Amino acid sequence: MNNYRIIKDYINYYFRANTKYSVHSPFVFEFITKVLKRKTLKTGQIGNIENLRKQLLSSKEEINVLDFGAGSETTQTKIISVSKILKNSAKNKKYAALLYRIISYYKLQNILELGTSAGISSMYFASAFPEVNVITIEGCPETSRLAKENLKNLNYKNIKQITGNIDHVLPEIIRQEKKLDFVFFDGNHREEATLRYFEQCLPAINNESVFVFDDINWSEGMKNAWNKIKKHPSVKISIDLFFLGIVFFRKELSKEDFVIRF
Repeated sequence: MNNYRIIKDYINYYFRANTKYSVHSPFVFEFITKVLKRKTLKTGQIGNIENLRKQLLSSKEEINVLDFGAGSETTQTKIISVSKILKNSAKNKKYAALLYRIISYYKLQNILELGTSAGISSMYFASAFPEVNVITIEGCPETSRLAKENLKNLNYKNIKQITGNIDHVLPEIIRQEKKLDFVFFDGNHREEATLRYFEQCLPAINNESVFVFDDINWSEGMKNAWNKIKKHPSVKISIDLFFLGIVFFRKELSKEDFVIRF
């Protein structure tokens, strides 16, 4: 990742992004006012998640991480501190809370997460409303073990954790589940892999499904993937938040792309 390029791209995004006052789509205006800009209610569950995040950020523990590589075709094992995993991989409170609000507002029940990391976002998803069911996939066994401990510590019963390479386990999950209301793509930041996972998940969508893609400006490859996803015939509304890309499939809507300041 080129930090200078990211900063330059973000400045460009910020000044061309729309606000609610320049959006003419009633659906997107509602999304901005009732989801994007709405404050997340403070609950005991969210408080517990954030307390856990603080504990992990100060942890001295180190684990062997199997890195499938954002820009590499080969896997590597390296020792990384738990605190670094939290800083680099877990969604911060602002974006985790947004994903929570999306699931809560649209009552998206069947959740799939590609890339568990420490389990912070998984717990946000599972807390959105009582009927939520979360399936989360993590390729690294040691990272998956860390997430399992975190989920156990906060006593989450509605999260099914799967350890394995997404390439190997995703097709079987799609066959078993058949219906996905919300998918968070955060497991492999390469163009080819992102597009492949997107295509594999499409047979399980319904009219209300929402797909969210992490780090859409992380690299030129991810930019290409996002542009191709936006153009897909099944996608009706795309929303670019710079660090996240969100797509809706509602057939009653006209096809439009939005860049929204967040």
